[in-house]
Amino acid sequence: MDLKIIFLEEFGKAFVPKRIRPGLRKHFLKAGITEVPYRLFGGMFYLSLLATFAIYFLKVYPLFFKQDSGAIIFAYTAATWVVLPLLFSTFLALAFYFYLDLRIYSRTKRMEDVLPDFLRFVSENLKGGMSFEKALWSSIRPEFDVLANEVRLAAKKVMTGQDVEEALHEFTDKYDSPMLKRSFELVLEGMKGGGRIADIIDRTIEDIEELRELKSEMRATNLSYVIFVSFVVIIVAPALFTLSFQFLLVLKGISAKLGATSVQQTAISLPISFGKVSINPEIFRQFSQYALAVISGFSAIIVSIINRGNMKGGVRLIPIYIACSLIAYNVFMLIATGIFGRIFV
Repeated sequence: MDLKIIFLEEFGKAFVPKRIRPGLRKHFLKAGITEVPYRLFGGMFYLSLLATFAIYFLKVYPLFFKQDSGAIIFAYTAATWVVLPLLFSTFLALAFYFYLDLRIYSRTKRMEDVLPDFLRFVSENLKGGMSFEKALWSSIRPEFDVLANEVRLAAKKVMTGQDVEEALHEFTDKYDSPMLKRSFELVLEGMKGGGRIADIIDRTIEDIEELRELKSEMRATNLSYVIFVSFVVIIVAPALFTLSFQFLLVLKGISAKLGATSVQQTAISLPISFGKVSINPEIFRQFSQYALAVISGFSAIIVSIINRGNMKGGVRLIPIYIACSLIAYNVFMLIATGIFGRIFV
C-alpha cells in the first residue's frame, strides 16, 4: 500500500509548526539526514493511537461493566484518548530526539578523529604551492567520511559565490566541537594576517595531538575510579541484594518456626516475639532487579563522565553494565540458594 494512502506525511507535517521547520531541518542536517522525515512523525502518531486503542480495550473498557455512572465512563474514555496519545507521542518524540543527539555526537567525534590527518593533507598541498581554497578542496578524501562531506558542502557554497571564511564558519558553528572551531579559526586568522598558513596548520596539528595525549593520560589516571565503580555495580551491588534476599528468607523461616512453637507450647514465655514477615520475597527479588538496572544505567553514565568528560559516550555502556549486573545477580542467587536453602529443610 502506498504510504500516501494513509496520509503519513500529511499527519507528520500537521504536528510540526511551520515556524520551527527550518530549525528542525538544520538539526537533522547535523545528524546527516538531508530531509525531515515527516512520514516517520506520522508513523509515530499512528503508533501512539494503536497503543492507546490496545490499552483502552484491554484495560479501560472492562471497567465500564463495573460502573453504573455515565459520567465516570465518559471521564475514563476522555482521559484515555487525550492523555495516553499525548504521553506516547511525547515519549516517542523524546526517544527520537535522543537518538538524533547521539548520532550528532557520533558524527562530531568521527570528524575530530580524522581532523589532524585532513589538516596534514592541507599543509602538504599548501607547501606544494596551492592556494588555501584549492589546498582545502584537494585534501578531501573518502576515508575522511563525515569531515569530507562537510568540507565538500562548504566548497560548493564557495563555488556559488560565498566567501570561504563565511562557509567555514557555517561549517564549524553547525557542530558543538571546540576542536573544530579552534582549528579552523586559527587557520582563518593566519590567512587574514598574511602569515605562513602551512606553519600555522602544522602547529595546530601538534596542539591537537598533544591534547589527545593529555586526554589519554587523564583516562589512565582515572582508570582506578572506573574500575572501582564497575566493581561495585557488577559485583558488590548484586551480592548485597542477594544477601538481603536470603536474609529475608531466613527471617521468614525463623518467624514461621517460632510462631508454630508458640502455638504448640503456649506455656512457654519467650523474652522476644516474632510477628509475621509481611514482605513477599518474590516482590523483593523483582525490586532488586529493577534497582540493579537503574543503578547500572547511572553508573555507566558516571563512568563515561569520568573517562570521556561527557555522558553521551556512555550510552553504549548502559546495556553492557545492566546485563553484567543482572547475570552476576542470578549467579549469586543460585550459589546462595544452594548454601542457605538447607537451613530450613
